Amino acid sequence: MRKEGLVEQLVSNKAARLESKAAATRALNAVLSAIETGIKKDGEVQLVGFGTFKIKSRPARKGRNPGTGAVIKIKASKTVAFKCGSALKAIAGKARPGK
Repeated sequence: MRKEGLVEQLVSNKAARLESKAAATRALNAVLSAIETGIKKDGEVQLVGFGTFKIKSRPARKGRNPGTGAVIKIKASKTVAFKCGSALKAIAGKARPGK
């Protein structure tokens, strides 16, 4: 599902009370912005039952250039990792893969 699909789900969800795509898009953008802000500020955003977004450090390492096969140095970096919560994990166990 893409962002447009999430917006459609928000509009069709009566509990959300979002009557237009524009309102649903603003709400979704606000949630994503809040997650970004939380990661920048605290390094972690935990949504109980859903999962946790957390900054992870990747150490420097050696890799290979796929075109030449030459060994290259890859710098240390940071990335955001997501770990599923128990409720989301249970749903994933019942979902059909690839659908």
